[in-house]
Amino acid sequence: MAAVDDLKFQEFDVAANLLAANPDATTISIDEPTEIPKSQHSRLQEPGREEDDELLGTDDSDKTELLAGQKKSAPFWTFEYYQTFFDVDTYQVLDRIKGSVFPVPGKNFVRLYIRSNPDLYGPFWICATLVFTIAVSGNLSNFFIHLGKPTYHYVPEFRKVSIAATTIYAYAWLVPLALWGFLMWRNSKVMNIVSYSFLEIVCVYGYSLFIYIPTAILWIIPEKVVRWVLMMFSLCLSGSVLVMTFWPAVRDDNRRIALATVGTIVVLHALLAVGCLAYFFDAPELDFPAPLIPAHNISTVITKS
Repeated sequence: MAAVDDLKFQEFDVAANLLAANPDATTISIDEPTEIPKSQHSRLQEPGREEDDELLGTDDSDKTELLAGQKKSAPFWTFEYYQTFFDVDTYQVLDRIKGSVFPVPGKNFVRLYIRSNPDLYGPFWICATLVFTIAVSGNLSNFFIHLGKPTYHYVPEFRKVSIAATTIYAYAWLVPLALWGFLMWRNSKVMNIVSYSFLEIVCVYGYSLFIYIPTAILWIIPEKVVRWVLMMFSLCLSGSVLVMTFWPAVRDDNRRIALATVGTIVVLHALLAVGCLAYFFDAPELDFPAPLIPAHNISTVITKS
């Protein structure tokens, strides 16, 4: 028959020795449920906090921003530094274009598409395509408006390309620069305001202009009502992307300042759309006078007759 000591579990002896050595130690039962951490408990009590973090770009966004900063470790005067701004694939660009054309209410465009890898490839080529689309469509629109008039002779207006390029690229760079400086200034005044980098703001403005490319092609239709309806539709889509992106960044600021900031963003965006439509497509029709016949030709004709 086995001795009593042989039937004892060695693990119990080890546990008893540890408890004897440290009487203040606590034991955990397997059957006891694990305690929920305080951080998780507070998040469970605040169901709207996760949505606020998503809108404001907090929580894990700081980690992604730090990771993005680690990728751009090359000095700014080297080619490798600027090469990182164009390090995107086709699927990323198409996904960001889709997000700018079909904005989702309550979703931050920077948070969803831009912050992980902001780029200049999409904004640069979108602006370049929009420049030539507006210039070519404007010339074709002018041609169709005066088509059939015997006194009209079509002359392509190449100066529209330079005017469109100056207007669009100035808007896509100077307005984000001013907005970035304003947000940085307000961030020094209000500590809990969300700040975007200059590259992120340029990226948002660049992709928000994509909707005007197909709209400019449809502006060839020689009907003012159709053109203005298309312009309002495109303005609402692209403007909603800007509002949903920058409103979470300024809503914790003074109420008047926040509304004035968002209002200025919308007004400048509307001025660009209205200005392009009015200058390149809705130019006033010119009355082309009939060609004058020189007087000596008239006298010659009368003499011969």
